[in-house]
Amino acid sequence: MLQPQQLYRNLSRTAFFILFLIAPITDLFRYDLTEGHFILFGQPLGLGIDEAIAGATDTDAAFQILIRVLLPIVILVATGIWVAAKYGRLYCGWLCPHFSVVELINGLMQKLIGRPTVWEKGSKPHSGIAWLMLVCSSTLMALVWSIGLLGYLVPPGELYQDLLQMQLGGGSAIFISVATLVFLCDFLFARHLFCKFGCALGVMQSLLWMANPRALMVSFDSQRADLCKDCNSACDAACPMRLPARSIKRRKFTCTQCSECIHACNEVQKGNPEGGLLHWTPGDQRRNADRDRMIPVINIEKPNEDK
Repeated sequence: MLQPQQLYRNLSRTAFFILFLIAPITDLFRYDLTEGHFILFGQPLGLGIDEAIAGATDTDAAFQILIRVLLPIVILVATGIWVAAKYGRLYCGWLCPHFSVVELINGLMQKLIGRPTVWEKGSKPHSGIAWLMLVCSSTLMALVWSIGLLGYLVPPGELYQDLLQMQLGGGSAIFISVATLVFLCDFLFARHLFCKFGCALGVMQSLLWMANPRALMVSFDSQRADLCKDCNSACDAACPMRLPARSIKRRKFTCTQCSECIHACNEVQKGNPEGGLLHWTPGDQRRNADRDRMIPVINIEKPNEDK
């Protein structure tokens, strides 16, 4: 049975994935290659600047650009930095459409061949049919991703009409073919490896998270570590990023705050009145916060002098 946090996360991921697919169709956001500009909420991304600065003085024009362009960008970036510094890869675990596919294929691979990635040993025998089902499912997701991505670059109405009529242009057909192949390789062989090392947005969130010694993280109650003897490392197995859930923060650099490890531990310890051994804490409770700072802190206070 899903715990409340798991349910909320599934709802947020599903909603954002649907938004990712329909955003270009509804002109919420896309880049129109034919017109050479972005479209936001159905309007060219000029934000009314041309009209606002027409006939205005230099000072008024600069002010309009400040409040219509620079200020929203600063607010958006500052909010993103604050969220990442406090919660880490929250976007990855709760919204990212790519990570949603990562978890989907992880679960599918676990059911079909007994392992969440091709780089780990399987736990059960499997047949060629299982691999065929896995490849077909991954190909379908890769195709959905490639078509959805192309919808951000060309008029989506024309794109989907051409798809239905099987009359794709040469450029669109090549893009979909190449992108599907690339995504298929990613979904079959990379997935969490790309999220760890290849995603610039994810790495930036991790760096900001690591720079904050009081950032929210999953901590392990080491005083009750003996309870782990009878467990098959359910927390590690549940992690979609394949991280050691009971280790220190530095070894969980790419944690996506999905809390799957916490739910797995709670399930194992459901008969224990003290609950699971993994909990959300502000920083690693087992270590000195200053030792985990990525940016050194200089003490500028004067030492006490004996009078």
